[in-house]
This record gives sequence, structure tokens and C-alpha cells, in this order.
Amino acid sequence: MNLKERESRACAIIDGIQDELKRISLFLHDNPELGQHEDRAVETISRYMAQHGFDTAVGLTKRSELRTAMRADIGLERLHKLAFLGEYDALPELGHGCGHNLIAIMSMGAAIAFSQTCRDTWGTTFFGCPAEETIGGKVYMAEEGLFKGYDGALIIHPGGENEVGGTSLATHPLEVIFHGRSCHIASLTDSGVNALDCAVDLYQSIKTMKIDTFPKGAIVGAIFTQAGTAPNVVTDTATLRMTVRGATVADLENIILPAIKSKAQRIAMDYGATVEMHHYEPLFKDMRQDERLLSLFDEVMTDFGESPRKLPPNEADGSTDVGNVSYEVPTAQPTLNIGDHLEAHTPEFACAAGSEYGLSQAIKGAKIMAIVALRYAELVNA
Repeated sequence: MNLKERESRACAIIDGIQDELKRISLFLHDNPELGQHEDRAVETISRYMAQHGFDTAVGLTKRSELRTAMRADIGLERLHKLAFLGEYDALPELGHGCGHNLIAIMSMGAAIAFSQTCRDTWGTTFFGCPAEETIGGKVYMAEEGLFKGYDGALIIHPGGENEVGGTSLATHPLEVIFHGRSCHIASLTDSGVNALDCAVDLYQSIKTMKIDTFPKGAIVGAIFTQAGTAPNVVTDTATLRMTVRGATVADLENIILPAIKSKAQRIAMDYGATVEMHHYEPLFKDMRQDERLLSLFDEVMTDFGESPRKLPPNEADGSTDVGNVSYEVPTAQPTLNIGDHLEAHTPEFACAAGSEYGLSQAIKGAKIMAIVALRYAELVNA
């Protein structure tokens, strides 16, 4: 078959399984599971992929973070292979307010269609990636080297408009705990060491550093999670939790975080306190989207009537563990509209993710991804 015939064949394959894919998506939608607890989702998806000839595995490594990670493979002995990234975790109370039930079936459908049209020349893997909303399963999957050797990784995210391009912010959340010494606030013999003063000084210092020191794109959001027990007692322990983000990993790890940590240490020393710091979530890297894949997504989405808005390479909206994949393999993640002006992580988005229109758009997304994969394979083979 030539390329056009393979593309038509891929769309026909997805049409043939669309009712099954929609049922799976609705099952995930109606039975939302939080990150690292997506047992029913993994069982359902694994069973379905196995029915289509894929070799499946759950757990992938001994790491507890990847207990609900899975993969479904065909033809990995081939010289070239593509990865299709699925997600399936939900949000507390909101359920699938980020549409991961749709992401799952888009990548499943595309993987099945691609494997059946390129099985003699390309290997195919559907990766089930857990806990995108919390620990970022792809962070640990990338650390384990699971994406190495692939020619590309594809994923489509549902949203409130069609978009191609842009990036994401690197983020490495930090907790800072100051330890002082308590005493009565009115003691005439002992002034203690006020840990809360340390935490407040760091909070204020970061506000200044964002203006004077940090590179463009830096974001720090902080809350006090521990600030004392009584107003008439000098606080002996105070804790700041921060989301710390930068335009790139280099900005974040080499400039922003070292500056915060150094300032925290100096403040503790000045007060006679001690300080401990640790990252309570892993490093999410910034997204390095592959220009060839983005161009193909732009082209194919337009052919399907979606006309995506092209984002500049430095436009970032949030953070995602897909960024960690993009450091390992050429990657692209466009956004496909499932309802105008929707905002993710809202009840309205969760409703759209289970609507007939959302499901129909996901079937279209599977076709778009499959065709992009076929055209990308032609480029790689050329």
C-alpha cells in the first residue's frame, strides 16, 4: 500500500473499533481512579490491547511509582518504533476533569491502526502512563529508560480549543522547614529562635528575587503549612511549601532553586536556626516539542477541519510529565477541542469528557494521530 492507502486503512480500522473505544472511555469516565490506583483502567486497557495482538505488561519495573504503569507492544524487533502515550488517572472529586479517559482511547486507537498498517516495518507501543496529575508517572518511566530507542512519542490532550506548539514549564516543588527554639513570647530571660520569622523572611525575599534575580518565566507559589501552635509561644518549626517553576530545566536547577536554597540557609544562619529542604515532588522538565511532528499535526488537524492555533515555542501553560519524555525522544502534544472555551480541572470539563461530542472528537483525534504517525514514519524512512 502507498501512504494514502495506509492512511485510509488506518481511519477505517479506527471507525471499525470506535464503539469499543467509546465504551472503554465511558467506563473510565464513570469509574474514575486517582493516580497510582488506576487498577480497573489498566486491566480494561490491557485486556483490550491484548485482543488486538499486543503483548502487554503491567508494572514495568519494581518501582512502586509504576505499579499501574503498563505497555502494549507489537514488533519491537523492528529497526524503527513509535510510542503512543496514554493517561487514565482522574482528579479528586472532579473525576475526569482533565479528559484522561479521552487521551487513553486516542492513543489506543492510533496505536492499533498504526500497528496494523505498518506491522512489517515499524514497531508500536502503547504506554499507559499513571498519575500524571500527581507524581508524574512519565518522570519515573523516563528515568527507567523506557522511552529510549523510540523514533517518536505522540499524545493529544483534549482542551477548549485547538492548539499546536508551545511548551511547558519545568517544575520541581520544594519544601523548606526552619527549626528554631520555642519559649514564652514574653520571657525576660530567653528570646528563643523564631522559625516563623525565618519562613516569613524567605517568603518576602523570594518576592524580591522574582523581580531582581530570577530569569524570565520564573514562577514561585508558596504557602505556610506549619507556622506555630499558639501566638504566645515562639514558633520552633515553620514550613514553606513551594511550587517552583522555570522556563527550562537549566533555569530552574541552575539558577532559581540554588538561589532559593542559598537564601534559606543564610536566613537560618542569621537567626541561629537550622533549615532542612527537600523536593516533595519529582522534577517535571520543560517540553521540547519536535518541529517535524508539530508541522504534521498542524497539517493533519487542518485536513480534519480543526485549524489549530499555532503557539510560539516559548509560550508555556502549566507543567506536564510529557516534558520528561521530550528530553528522551522526539515528542509532540497538540490540543484538540472538545468544547469551546472549556477550562481543564472544572466540572464542565469533566462533563465534556463524557459527552458524545467529546467521544467523537477523541475518535477524530485517534485518526489524526494515526495519520501523523504514518507520515512521520515516511519521513524517518526517507
